[in-house]
Amino acid sequence: MSDVSPVKIYKELDFSRSSLVLGWSEDMGNLGRKATDYLNRKLKGQEFAEIEPEDFFSLGGVAIEGNLSQFPESRFYACQEHELVIFQSDSPGAEWNKFINSVLDVAEHLCRVKELYILGAMVSFSAHTTPRALLSVVNSAEMKEALSKYDLAGDMDYQTSPGERPTLNSLLLWVAKGRNIPGVSLWVPVPFYLATIEDAQAQKKVLSFLDERLGLKIDFSDLEQEIREQNEQLARVRSCFPQVDDYINRLESNLMLSEEENGELIKRIKDFLREGG
Repeated sequence: MSDVSPVKIYKELDFSRSSLVLGWSEDMGNLGRKATDYLNRKLKGQEFAEIEPEDFFSLGGVAIEGNLSQFPESRFYACQEHELVIFQSDSPGAEWNKFINSVLDVAEHLCRVKELYILGAMVSFSAHTTPRALLSVVNSAEMKEALSKYDLAGDMDYQTSPGERPTLNSLLLWVAKGRNIPGVSLWVPVPFYLATIEDAQAQKKVLSFLDERLGLKIDFSDLEQEIREQNEQLARVRSCFPQVDDYINRLESNLMLSEEENGELIKRIKDFLREGG
């Protein structure tokens, strides 16, 4: 492990009091990556710093896509007009404490971050026709009070099992609390058969909250169109495969499927959506 700071800064910023939104690349329904990509695109986020990967990621098994090496990335983006910082990263495999403190050093000292929003998704065994919820875990009474007026389920009570390592998001909230940075971990339940693809409705749920909370004034018409198209595709797969329709009908009635039925539903929908219906 290197003693040199792993943070590489490309541009000095002029934030007075910013908010930090953080999304991980490995997430159910690709939520963290898609939501932060969307914010960067809509708000014209400009990269200003990165965390170099050597101390935190194994580089021996780098993925290859389209004949290009896919190295782990951890990048900061600035949307200065909105006093917003976006951090988009792969999940570190080692040195969590150093990684988290590197993130918060940039947030605190370079961006004067006043609050932290961590994006995440969790598997749900409900149908895609069920309205998405937004769950939250906060690290301070101050943040709990600030978020009480929003449509959040704030009564999540998560504890690490004895002998197990805390989750990365839990550790990040805890370290932020020690630095007096109020933070919240936001979770959207994603239908299990969309978990390895993507869930446009889940993206809209968390982005709508951020839009309201941070006053971003985003036009979501493109994302709403994506939701309509995904729902139309799912309606088509139900009409093409009566067994899929039966499975989803049972989920809509709060009935559980067997493990084998779950696997068949996942495969049918993944194949159908990836082949464009």
